[in-house]
Amino acid sequence: MSIIKLHDKYFKSYISAEKIEEAVQTMVNQVSGDLDNDEKPLFIGILNGSFMLVADFIRKYKADCEVSFVKLASYEGTSSTGKIKQLVGVNENLEGRTVIILEDIIDTGNTLQEIYEIFKDKKVKQLKIATLFFKPDVFKKELAIDYIGISIPDKFIVGYGLDYDGIGRNLNEIYQLTTQPTMTNIVLFGPPGAGKGTQAELLRDKYELLHISTGEVFRYNIKNETELGKLAKSYMDDGNLVPDEVTIEMLKAEVEKTPDANGFIFDGFPRTESQAAALDAFLEEKGERISGMVALEVSEDLLVERLLERGKTSGRSDDQDESKIRNRFVEYNSKTAILKDYYQAQNKYFGADGVGSIPEITERLCTIFDKL
Repeated sequence: MSIIKLHDKYFKSYISAEKIEEAVQTMVNQVSGDLDNDEKPLFIGILNGSFMLVADFIRKYKADCEVSFVKLASYEGTSSTGKIKQLVGVNENLEGRTVIILEDIIDTGNTLQEIYEIFKDKKVKQLKIATLFFKPDVFKKELAIDYIGISIPDKFIVGYGLDYDGIGRNLNEIYQLTTQPTMTNIVLFGPPGAGKGTQAELLRDKYELLHISTGEVFRYNIKNETELGKLAKSYMDDGNLVPDEVTIEMLKAEVEKTPDANGFIFDGFPRTESQAAALDAFLEEKGERISGMVALEVSEDLLVERLLERGKTSGRSDDQDESKIRNRFVEYNSKTAILKDYYQAQNKYFGADGVGSIPEITERLCTIFDKL
């Protein structure tokens, strides 16, 4: 689940690739069941949007068939009627053939009506219409739509062959037009000793964001014996990890406390891909998204040296044993690597050099924040 930006508009994930595949398979089964065993249909895709549907449909159709593509084009007429419409790409003799039009989406039906009328003159045996997406609320024609994959409301969608101003066709799932997110939501990561806590406070104040530390949220809920706090404590008392669903519910409650916030800096969460997906889903419900994951990058050896030096005065036992410090890095690197891949796949991972003075590091982070 995610929100993407295409040109000047934002779109939220709407129909998954899995649901699309199920709908295509259902349509294939219905068509196969309606045709005679010895019948070799001609499937015709309407360009540009249907190319992905046709490719997947044909791969799933196991009997003999033929496939072609056509495009409705306008030509200057010689009479007073002005422009006339013609189909470009139909070169076969269609007389006596079973023709099935494969459309990506049907809304008003105006274009489909013109295509249908042209095919009626080809003396086909039968002409059927199949569409992956259908908008019944705006369909105004008397045409029978023989096969419908998924009926949807009259909302603008992109993906799986459908575009917005030329882009978005290559997305493997469907996204629906949504409002522009108003929050800046940052997942802030940094290895032990990188100064992440200091930077989080500075960035929070500069950008007027709320800093949500998972550790502080846990301590608050447990100390105040909230229902979630008591539930979390019961797992911890038994020596078990607190389940992701409990953690995300705590984070949700924290976010809901300030619905008018400019955004949030998430510190210590998410730690796993499932947590990241849950956070995406929660924000998407609010019409928001993660703006980016920002990670402070510092060499391990330098940080080990820094933590050992800190341990001389901090009193923290885990800052005084190099083997324990190294183990903390192993844990951090394994978690960060997974999340780095997750956010990089969304073009939302940003690394920042974490070596230097506090103001220097803040300036680097601000450069990233300004872009987000």
